[in-house]
Amino acid sequence: MTHDAVAPDDSGDGRDETDNERADRNWDELMQELRVMQTGTQVLSGFLLAVAFQPRFTELDDVQRGLYIVLVCLAATATILSLTPVSMHRQLFGLRRKPDLVRFGARVVKWALLVNGALAIGVTTLVVDFALSRWSAAIALTLGTVVVLALWLLLPRRVNRT
Repeated sequence: MTHDAVAPDDSGDGRDETDNERADRNWDELMQELRVMQTGTQVLSGFLLAVAFQPRFTELDDVQRGLYIVLVCLAATATILSLTPVSMHRQLFGLRRKPDLVRFGARVVKWALLVNGALAIGVTTLVVDFALSRWSAAIALTLGTVVVLALWLLLPRRVNRT
């Protein structure tokens, strides 16, 4: 099939588009998802970076400081993962590899979502631990994990069945 031919509609979504058009559309959707994700990552990362320079930072106990370092590492990892598809695109731009980029980028975004979920839950846990108690933090950790799993895994499966 030439790149100008219309691909058969094997996606089941009623679109008549070439493989390149489909890859372009999927890439654009992936980039929009990354833009949304980056905003949350930037807010949480900024919060974490500011915490270390607050006067009360020295009041964190060993567990809280350990969690803080883990969260800073998660924030850095989330940022790097979010930028990876863009970096790949820059390196492979013009080489007719967009379908490969979309497949790879979609996998990276899944990992970035996992890291962002852990980061959001972890930041909430740290704040609750510092502001209230370790017991309250354990509850926040558990509830946050349940909510993320329910919204990010179970809800899409349920919607897919309807």
